[in-house]
Amino acid sequence: MSTPDLTGVSTLLLDADGTLFPSEEPAYVASAVVTQDFARRFGLTGDFSPEHLRLTSTGKNFRTTAQDLAARQGVRLDPAELEAWVEREKREVTAYLGRVLTPRPDVVAAVTALGRRYRLAVVSSSALTRLAACFAASGLDGLLPAGSRFSAEDSLPVPTSKPDPAVYRHALAELGVAPREALAVEDSATGAASAVAAGIATAGLVQFVPEEERAERSARLSGAGAAWVRSDWGRLAADLVGDTVRVAP
Repeated sequence: MSTPDLTGVSTLLLDADGTLFPSEEPAYVASAVVTQDFARRFGLTGDFSPEHLRLTSTGKNFRTTAQDLAARQGVRLDPAELEAWVEREKREVTAYLGRVLTPRPDVVAAVTALGRRYRLAVVSSSALTRLAACFAASGLDGLLPAGSRFSAEDSLPVPTSKPDPAVYRHALAELGVAPREALAVEDSATGAASAVAAGIATAGLVQFVPEEERAERSARLSGAGAAWVRSDWGRLAADLVGDTVRVAP
């Protein structure tokens, strides 16, 4: 899959969970505990294991997942009670990710190289407090500081989640960047669809997708409009900076 013409691209809009750090699996370990309690509270039936939730809701935040689960079984949620569940999930997942994530030298090297050529920003469905814990734990705080992060949960007047393109449109407006001047990097079809709907060329990245799921995920990314898909940050950064990215020992 060839690299598209990037002439005029000045800004990279990076997804966070599953793209910049391997947070999807551990996040669902913590989130499943809350989701299972939520299901018991409202009498919902189904598979609420971490793995099933990861496979069926990657790219969405807990608010959207909870609303979808309730709606499918005809349960109406009181907005105030939903907010309480959202806040609990945010606290528990944030604390867990802050404990288990560690820096990845290859990602740090790639993002450092990209930051020399492009303006970098983060566009995520996750809450800003969760992002703060993840960036601190993964050693990316200095490269992608708080002022460059946009959250579908916290940055918009009304919280939403990808694949709604609202958070990408908001990021473009705040940065003063036209869609043609940006490139999004996403690990999920949900995220790619969000960026593409905002008119942004998108690259897929599957480094943190389990090996046995990469072929299917790559196909889904392409189906959602990703212009090309790469297996790891080193290859993606080489596409964008035109040279091999070296990882410090």
